[in-house]
Amino acid sequence: MTDLELTPFERDIAEQPHALRRLADAPLPDLRAVTSRNRERIVLTGMGSSHFAGTPTWRHLISQGRPAWAIDTGQLLDDEALVTPGTLLVATSQSGASGEIAELLRRRRNGRISPAAVIGITDDATSPLAEGSDVVLPLHSGPEATVSTKSYLNTLAVHRMLRAAFAGQDVGPIQRTELRAAAAAVQTVLEDTPLRAELTDVAQASAAHPSRRLSYLGTRDTAATAFFASLITKESAKIAAEGYAGGQFRHGPFELAGDGHTAVLFFPDDNRADPSLRRLAADLLAAGSHVVTLDADADAVKATTPITVPGAPG
Repeated sequence: MTDLELTPFERDIAEQPHALRRLADAPLPDLRAVTSRNRERIVLTGMGSSHFAGTPTWRHLISQGRPAWAIDTGQLLDDEALVTPGTLLVATSQSGASGEIAELLRRRRNGRISPAAVIGITDDATSPLAEGSDVVLPLHSGPEATVSTKSYLNTLAVHRMLRAAFAGQDVGPIQRTELRAAAAAVQTVLEDTPLRAELTDVAQASAAHPSRRLSYLGTRDTAATAFFASLITKESAKIAAEGYAGGQFRHGPFELAGDGHTAVLFFPDDNRADPSLRRLAADLLAAGSHVVTLDADADAVKATTPITVPGAPG
């Protein structure tokens, strides 16, 4: 398929490796001044996929024993007391101009909230978020024709560098080496014709079922992937889909299992350390669902449709 035959959405997907490389080559602000200080709390906020991309950072911070919250900006506006004068506020927004983010910044200007500092992660250097932040981390993802593709991937990459800064690591090698490795992995996936055909078959079979139900499930860092996948499926394909973090699916949503239900399970890097998704896959199969597993231990999850993403770093 030539570039002229691609839809604008597909062109954005195809441009993802280039967007990552732009980020890998871009100058990065010195984060030590804002990440090395002990803060009363760190609040990660955003809306939609921008918020989901911060999930691994929140997990990393709490694993370090830091007092961290991950709360979407709409809820944060309802519970603004969480933002204290000792708070480092990390706000993520591709456009930097979503209504909730703009209102949060307005409250800061008016003195209604007074965080110690604001880190803004955005693609638009002229946006309200960029102008209202103490430190701006540009995404360098570029404009998108439809839904989030390049910006979500680059947001994950920026958060990866931010986590390194919080841990006191040198961000430079991660930016130059790890991001380029990720770009190469994405390029490999996009050029993998058998993988694309396999995913097309799964998608068409799911979409064609008269009583289709679609669930995405992840655990640990891949919970972000599950939430993002469900959001983008609804936005791009107009198909109802929901995302769940691990065991949440067992408490009520499991009643969706059965004929017509497709469950896509995203396994973390070391899936042997957490058998919960393997057990869930087995239970879903027993209930009659079609189960797709990404990067699972194939020997441990039998009778599913296994998808392996070649060469992809976490």
